Amino acid sequence: MSGEIAFVCVSDRTGIPKHAVDRVELRAGHGVVGDAHAGGGHRQVSLLDERDIETMRARGLTLAPGAFGENLVTRGFPLDDLGIGSVLTVGAAALEVTQIGKVCHTRCAIYVASGDCIMPRAGVFARVLEGGDVAAGTPLAVSAAVPRAVVQAAVLTVSDRCAAGATADTAGPATVAALADRLGAHVAWTGIVADEAEAIQADLRQLADRGLDLVLTVGGTGLAARDVTPEATRAVVDREVPGLAEAMRAASARITPNAWLSRAVAGVRRSTLIVNLPGSRRAAVENLEALVPVLPHAVRMLRGDTAHPEADRGRERGDGEAVEACP
Repeated sequence: MSGEIAFVCVSDRTGIPKHAVDRVELRAGHGVVGDAHAGGGHRQVSLLDERDIETMRARGLTLAPGAFGENLVTRGFPLDDLGIGSVLTVGAAALEVTQIGKVCHTRCAIYVASGDCIMPRAGVFARVLEGGDVAAGTPLAVSAAVPRAVVQAAVLTVSDRCAAGATADTAGPATVAALADRLGAHVAWTGIVADEAEAIQADLRQLADRGLDLVLTVGGTGLAARDVTPEATRAVVDREVPGLAEAMRAASARITPNAWLSRAVAGVRRSTLIVNLPGSRRAAVENLEALVPVLPHAVRMLRGDTAHPEADRGRERGDGEAVEACP
């Protein structure tokens, strides 16, 4: 998996298109030296495939390199195959993919002119692991690939004691292991946050903005006054998926009646599914196990594949007459 850099682009302030330059310096932990979007955080460098730009030009738009705010335009490289966590070598530099797509809070001039913009779905963002100079023609390769086709997930442990370092988090790592083992998911991010609604909401919004398929919270779903994960989740999702929470409670109730006290919720923010799991190691894994049969189809639907699974085709009604699912 290799290609090259077609253009390198910068801007001296935010909110305007970038422009092509002969050469840029990538600095570790910073981004493109002299670019307005450089700095800390996970979106230090933006990349866009030249083919996606050509798609927009075919609509009659005149687009110079950097028109979408991208730093690096790639050529002959399978950028859209790579998931979060992939590591790229760009000459002597190294980048780690941290985000797929970008939420545009305002309509850019390109969207106004064409009714579309590719950056929200095709843009790739990365942090700089190793610095180096980059110019047009610099070779681009993958040193560690995470296929975008696999489920891209995150696990957020919600616990005052774990956040304070008073107790080791065991439920979060157990959930990570179960995701990899049962779903073949790539867990791109893990973290711990205190039982504070605003902090939980901020983390959930940021994770959904990264383009992750699935975000699992662990903890804060009970009746204690500090258990606010369900309320924080409802505040950020666009719509709930109540069947998932019901399935978890029903499955767990076969083990303990206390499962009916869980207030866990599930919902969708844009194209990211957010699900609350309980805070104990055993219960978190048991609840996740209850959802394993349906999560792959849920992710496919959120990615835009709305075809019914083969198992649902030609299902029979109670009178034995076959009923074909709508295509």
